[in-house]
Amino acid sequence: MGKEENPEARTASFSTLEQRTPTTTAGNLDFILDVPLKVVVQLGTTKILVRELLQLGQGSVVELEKLAGEPMDVVIGDKLIARGEVVVVNEKFGVRLTDIVNTVDRVKQLQK
Repeated sequence: MGKEENPEARTASFSTLEQRTPTTTAGNLDFILDVPLKVVVQLGTTKILVRELLQLGQGSVVELEKLAGEPMDVVIGDKLIARGEVVVVNEKFGVRLTDIVNTVDRVKQLQK
């Protein structure tokens, strides 16, 4: 048989890892600022039975838990970011924000 080769074992060397803490939250979010998000404005919610759902038809009324005139919730990805009131802009519905969740809390909600 031929001569067997014995590979030489050497110790691997790696550079030292440094733990870095972010300097600013905004600086770390720069790379996602142009990502589109789906914004949902919730007028209200309710729970109904499947039987009731199947009986709904044109003209049916579904009663919501919120009272008339209460602010609507503005939600992104199941996270509340603001509350507001209905407005009409160029014949389309819109929402005027009346109460906004502060920036720190909004960033924390994104991390969950």
